[in-house]
Amino acid sequence: MNKDRVKGSFKKFEGAIKEVAGKIVGDKEIEAKGKAEQIEGAAQNAVGVLKDSVKK
Repeated sequence: MNKDRVKGSFKKFEGAIKEVAGKIVGDKEIEAKGKAEQIEGAAQNAVGVLKDSVKK
């Protein structure tokens, strides 16, 4: 597992927390930022998976 996969997974987790926090407090902006971070994290994780598969 490389750095991109770890960072991507962490960013997805962080985004999920922001999304839930935004829903709880009723802040659509925080909720949207959380969703965006989850997408960024998924993309970064996919890059990591691709890098790992190229190494094999």
